[in-house]
Amino acid sequence: MKKSNKLTLYIIIAMIAGAILGYIIHEQAKPATIEAFSKNVKLLTTIFLRLIQMIIAPLVFTTLVVGIAKLGDLKTVGRVGGKAMLWFITASLVSLLIGLVLVNIFEPGKGITLSNADTSGAKELIGKTSSFSVGGFIEHVFPKSIFEAMATNEILQIVIFSIFFGVAAAAMGEKAKGLVKAFDAASHIILKMVGYVMNFAPLGVFGALAAVIATKGLSIFVFYLKYFLYFLIGIGVLWVVLIGIGFIILRKRMPSLLKIISNPLIIAFSTTSSEAVFPKLTEELERFGCKDKIVSFILPLGYSFNLDGSMMYMTFASMAIAQAYGIHLDIGTQLTMLLVLMLTSKGIAGVPRASLVVVAATCTMFNIPAIGIALILPIDHFCDMFRTATNVLGNSLATAVVSKWEGELEEQKQG
Repeated sequence: MKKSNKLTLYIIIAMIAGAILGYIIHEQAKPATIEAFSKNVKLLTTIFLRLIQMIIAPLVFTTLVVGIAKLGDLKTVGRVGGKAMLWFITASLVSLLIGLVLVNIFEPGKGITLSNADTSGAKELIGKTSSFSVGGFIEHVFPKSIFEAMATNEILQIVIFSIFFGVAAAAMGEKAKGLVKAFDAASHIILKMVGYVMNFAPLGVFGALAAVIATKGLSIFVFYLKYFLYFLIGIGVLWVVLIGIGFIILRKRMPSLLKIISNPLIIAFSTTSSEAVFPKLTEELERFGCKDKIVSFILPLGYSFNLDGSMMYMTFASMAIAQAYGIHLDIGTQLTMLLVLMLTSKGIAGVPRASLVVVAATCTMFNIPAIGIALILPIDHFCDMFRTATNVLGNSLATAVVSKWEGELEEQKQG
């Protein structure tokens, strides 16, 4: 069995074991024991995510600089970047529209009751919405220090600095070749580290599922079955649309892409972290046949601008909260909300439970009680598993499609 297949098997076993242990603890233990267990077992996930986070910033910086420098001139950078942004904007609008249409058809908010609201968690998230002003948005996008951005893993800020640095390096030509070569070597060293870090993935997955099921139990699905089921239909529709477009553009290569990203998809699904798979995804897409210069340029951009699963959920959740409070929004207002979400959601990849922070901020703008996120918070972890995996699918597809458009998609590498 190949090493990658073994890792996938271990992760699936860890998911099952974590769910079983979490359920046993939830059913048998006292509340104090459950709280202590969840806190301690979650340390396994924390260790894994911190190991991943320590290599995100240097990997994004080195790969993006090298990718832009290898693209050569500003004209090529602009062309590739333009194609990427065209895909990102189109995919974002489609995702938002799917969420908006389905939430109006199913009206899941009408089935949510206040008795299951998680108000303490909601207040904590609402506290994070203060940065969603115009000034806060600009401050979030543009770094005042690259070292601060790297220290806090602000992916979008690192991307902005890396683009400027890469374009400047490309403009320098021969003088910058030595530095670009050094960054290229550094990026390959970091990717080698990925292999070591990924060995901790099953432990991280085990801790994540054991903790959440021990705390919430499986009964949470009974309360929120309708909401969760409609959300899954939305995710299913989005997957059909994305994969369908993938088949149209990539044709017979599409099944190979799905197979090669299955490992990152499972890790993203079980840890609810897109960041956790960024390094591994970089490696797998290059193995699929995407040129390193395209992968290292498109993927970091995608993590900031192309979060399809999160986009779909934002319109779905915002409208569900409005429905729960009996607030009617006309079509014009809903489309305005869609455009607001389109703008405010950019660059949220590194923010924990970022989708809900954006939903809370959007609710406030449209006079919907922001505390309403407490209604959907209990089920949010399970929704987050699916939207995170969808984000990974969307970014993988975007990278492969732009590679195809640029004539840079090679045959799949063996091994």
